[in-house]
Amino acid sequence: MDGVESLSSTAAVGDPDGMQRLWVPHRMVYVADDHQPDRSDCPFCAAPAKSDEDALIVARGAHAYVLLNLFPYNNGHMLVCPYRHVAGYDEATPEEAAEIAELTQRAMRVARRVMGCHGFNIGMNQGAIAGAGVAAHLHQHIVPRWASDANFFPIIAKTKAMPQLLGEVRELLATAWADPPDAGASR
Repeated sequence: MDGVESLSSTAAVGDPDGMQRLWVPHRMVYVADDHQPDRSDCPFCAAPAKSDEDALIVARGAHAYVLLNLFPYNNGHMLVCPYRHVAGYDEATPEEAAEIAELTQRAMRVARRVMGCHGFNIGMNQGAIAGAGVAAHLHQHIVPRWASDANFFPIIAKTKAMPQLLGEVRELLATAWADPPDAGASR
């Protein structure tokens, strides 16, 4: 049955169907296959060659590193990326996957300690079809959350209120990362 057949006999084109929709055509640049970077122009391949301050890198490991998202959903939004240019989590080596997990845990502890966040959204969008902005290079999102961080601004005003500049957040997190190990940390 197609959409037309499922409408009641009294429904007309343009009548509400009970589904709420948020139209975001500007997001197409993140999911279109022809906009995916290769190794030569991948921002996650280029970042480690820059200074930590210029690349917004918080910490470096042997197989992966942590940096701030240039377009954060929330203050302190970090990404954990392997140095190697791979697209899928299932393509990561056991060493890369283990370090991504360790860096994610450490990032959570550091953010909780210095930013006082109440929770996190953590995840990977695998492939352009899943919404990955840079589908060609594996990266895990760590988004700090606070009880009152959601409001009407992003939807109504197309504005996200960010209380700190990226450079300030990077410095705060990087300094805390270098402090003595956190409670419960294994490193």
